[in-house]
Amino acid sequence: MDLSHTRLLRKKDINAMLATYHSPLKKELKTFDLTMLGIGAIIGTGIFVLTGTGALTAGPGLMISFVLAAIACLFASLCYAEFAAMVPESGSAYTYAYTTLGEIVAFVIGWDLMLEYLFAVSTVSAGWSGYFQSFLAGFGLKLPTALSAAAGSVPGVTSYFNLPAFTIIILITILLSLGVKETKRVNNIMVVIKLAVVLLFIFTAVRFVKPANWHPLLPFGFKGVFGAASSVFFAFIGFDAISSSVEETLEPSKTLPRSMLLSLGICTVLYVAVSAIMTGVVPFETFAKYIDHPISAVLIYSGQNWMAGIIDLGAILGMTTVMLVCLYGQTRISFSMSRDGLLPHVFSDISAKTGAPLKSTVLFGTIAAIMGGFIPLADLAELVNIGTLTAFTLVSFSILRLRKTQPDLRRPFKTPWVPFVPIMSIICCVFLLINLKPVTWIRFVVWLAIGMVVYFSYSVKHSQSKATTTDDN
Repeated sequence: MDLSHTRLLRKKDINAMLATYHSPLKKELKTFDLTMLGIGAIIGTGIFVLTGTGALTAGPGLMISFVLAAIACLFASLCYAEFAAMVPESGSAYTYAYTTLGEIVAFVIGWDLMLEYLFAVSTVSAGWSGYFQSFLAGFGLKLPTALSAAAGSVPGVTSYFNLPAFTIIILITILLSLGVKETKRVNNIMVVIKLAVVLLFIFTAVRFVKPANWHPLLPFGFKGVFGAASSVFFAFIGFDAISSSVEETLEPSKTLPRSMLLSLGICTVLYVAVSAIMTGVVPFETFAKYIDHPISAVLIYSGQNWMAGIIDLGAILGMTTVMLVCLYGQTRISFSMSRDGLLPHVFSDISAKTGAPLKSTVLFGTIAAIMGGFIPLADLAELVNIGTLTAFTLVSFSILRLRKTQPDLRRPFKTPWVPFVPIMSIICCVFLLINLKPVTWIRFVVWLAIGMVVYFSYSVKHSQSKATTTDDN
């Protein structure tokens, strides 16, 4: 087995990829579909949960925090957009790293993204379960305590299995197994309803805003604003999954950049509007009592209790689309890695009937469902963050590298103001990375160590990239 420096750092040739590109996946997605996909991943836990935590950190300045977080995310999205328009293969940051930094780095980031998506699905399922049970309670229905949460996840409550969390992931897995055409239809419907709920909240609550609640605007100074920006940054990361859909997208060189920027822009406006209204209706200190469901505080203060069930429905749909997009991204990352020989063939096996990676979808969906049902995932949620930020950092660095090594490549979309934009993206991501808990870094290193075992025991032997790589980029 050749483990030379050259072999480990061999790269895919983008020109060769363009010349020989053929995908077994069905092309079904347009700009509208991808924008809905991005909004589906972004509008969820962030707007229904993180707004409360952010308000306690920044006060009314939370609206500024969302703008800063969006700007930081914009830097990364502009880097993603250049690659998405230029590289014809699925795989997101994994494929981009393969074209610029080499095979072993690509494997690391792919392995990292698999962790990110898998834990994102399982973690969000726990939040979904809470809102779903609240929705049922509105009709006088209650699940048995033993089936309401994973063992040990709720202090003082004897529970063994989170049935709602397990069930929703299984249902999403079944939907994804039917193919991208059916998936996009259901996602689009849910996103439209979710957006309608958010807009209803905005138009209903805005008349109860008391400008006096916005003073002082920065009760904790800019330190609080930056702290909240770090926590709410992760509400914007959904566009990453858009880039993994390139092989199922019509005119990806135009569609992908548009949908990334559109979804980010729409969600930023909604986040700023909701945070401004929330802190305008309710004194920000009050959110300490409603940390897991801050929207409820607004409903109580404005006397709009009739909206409680509607908000629960919006949260349920919001989190459903987040899980849907994350599990979709998971299967497309593993599909690309498997096709390159870095993972077993089962992950790239396409169903002749649905045109989707059926076996991979069922496998990862089942794993995520079991984790969501049995494991308290609160302590593992930050692994999603570290995976995302690492991917953003490498993609931004890859833009700098490719501009230097292959300046003449055809770029249908070009990241503006290079090197300023990629460097700012890297700075923002590294700043957030160093603020993560030490235990998160330890868990991340353990996961990467397991990945290295897989790479050197399997991937190096089975890599299929020999004929499509170049070592002189």
